[in-house]
Amino acid sequence: MPGLERIRGLRVVADPAALDGARWSGDGVTVLRVAPDEALAIGATAVEVDDTEAIVVHETGFAATAVALDALAPHLEWSLPTARPGFAQGALAGVPVKLWIADDGATLVVQAAYADDLTARLGWRS
Repeated sequence: MPGLERIRGLRVVADPAALDGARWSGDGVTVLRVAPDEALAIGATAVEVDDTEAIVVHETGFAATAVALDALAPHLEWSLPTARPGFAQGALAGVPVKLWIADDGATLVVQAAYADDLTARLGWRS
């Protein structure tokens, strides 16, 4: 039964080209490009982005866990990306999630407010 843990990072809204060239600081930073002009950088503690209008805020409103993709398959309402690494967003058991798929595993990210609902729907509670 995976446990969702609160994660920390940065949310940045900026010009897409500026985000492409952003320089992130932190341990094990994973950047999820949630929109062309927005990124959620898990583990980031600072960023240099060439956009004077950029919005940079510390983000603590998400929870994450390592997951096995085959365990999620019956609950997915969309197709997984085939390229690795890959990123996708959609509903899992009716709850909006983000999924980062690397060569060595996958990480499920959900807004912390939905974490209890998601774990209940997936039967991750005893």
